[in-house]
Amino acid sequence: MKLTLVTETFPPEVNGVAMTLHRLVTGLIARGHAVRVVRPKQKADKVERQHDFPEDYVLGLPLPGYEGLQFGSLCTGRLKKLWRENRPEVIHIATEGPLGVAARRAARQLSIPVVSSYHTNFHSYGDHYGYGFLKAPMLAFFRWFHNGTLATFVPSEDLQKTLTEAKFRNVKIFSRGVDTQLFGPHRRSDELRREWGATPDTPVVIYVGRVASEKNIPLSLKAFARFRERVPNAKMVIVGDGPERKKIEREHPDIHFAGMRRGEDLAAHYASADFFFFASTTETFGNVITEAMASGLGVLAYNYAAALRHITDGQNGYVAPYDDEAAYLAAIDRIADDQDNWPTLRANATQTAQGLSWDAILASYESDVAEALTR
Repeated sequence: MKLTLVTETFPPEVNGVAMTLHRLVTGLIARGHAVRVVRPKQKADKVERQHDFPEDYVLGLPLPGYEGLQFGSLCTGRLKKLWRENRPEVIHIATEGPLGVAARRAARQLSIPVVSSYHTNFHSYGDHYGYGFLKAPMLAFFRWFHNGTLATFVPSEDLQKTLTEAKFRNVKIFSRGVDTQLFGPHRRSDELRREWGATPDTPVVIYVGRVASEKNIPLSLKAFARFRERVPNAKMVIVGDGPERKKIEREHPDIHFAGMRRGEDLAAHYASADFFFFASTTETFGNVITEAMASGLGVLAYNYAAALRHITDGQNGYVAPYDDEAAYLAAIDRIADDQDNWPTLRANATQTAQGLSWDAILASYESDVAEALTR
């Protein structure tokens, strides 16, 4: 298969979508497929190692609110020129922005089959950023965009059900694996814990991700405060950056802010903690949940997306009914009462993550794309 991936976000950026798409590209290449990536060049490209697979760059424009990130322009002509010179068998569009619209248009004009993937619930961010009134028209746009492709890939069954009910067609599952060679209890660092002021017996709660309104971090902080009422020596670490960081740092001087971390350094931060409190209600999957589980952490999350698929409450993590703040906070008491079970639960979390094979996920993707191309 000769496939071109069109995307905005890609390593060296670090987020769940970028890492998933990187895994898709490298995994397909390892399985014998020819893959190219089309994306806007990012500022981080100037300092990071370039990839060992072919990439084509398009004009990028600053993305408001995301310092250092660029979004792709409406460059239909540029894409048609690229694909006339090196025609793919199928194009996978992983962005609904101007670049995605241009890619869909160029592919249609050149009669190249297209599939797409749905990674971010932008329409669900509205209540956090003051554009909730646009939720319905945004969802209508996404439906129009994705229904113009042969198949739309989503990471979880509950999102598949939600989009199907919203009249999205041919919604397929492209789940998420986890790199257990990178993320695992073997990355635990006593030295790092000492930097946090934690002894071997100190329970450390960690948050990893964008420090932004849509991640519902205030509830994670409330959960930690309640946890510390029950376990007074507990500490909290926040890994990541974003527009809410300075405000939270001012209001919570007792929390350790580690900033952005990558690769083995990120894996060590995960594994050196004990619990992961994640209260976001806007995830399409939540790669951070499976990374935390692989690292041997007790995860508390709402029961949807990755948590719905992989966490059995009280056995390998803890879940609360979706968007029920009272239930989320009440789960803290269950965790505090469950101290004798913490080692077993964390070991079970690691064992669950070790079963999330990327090979099986990529094989399913290949099959679904092949089936879509027959239509």
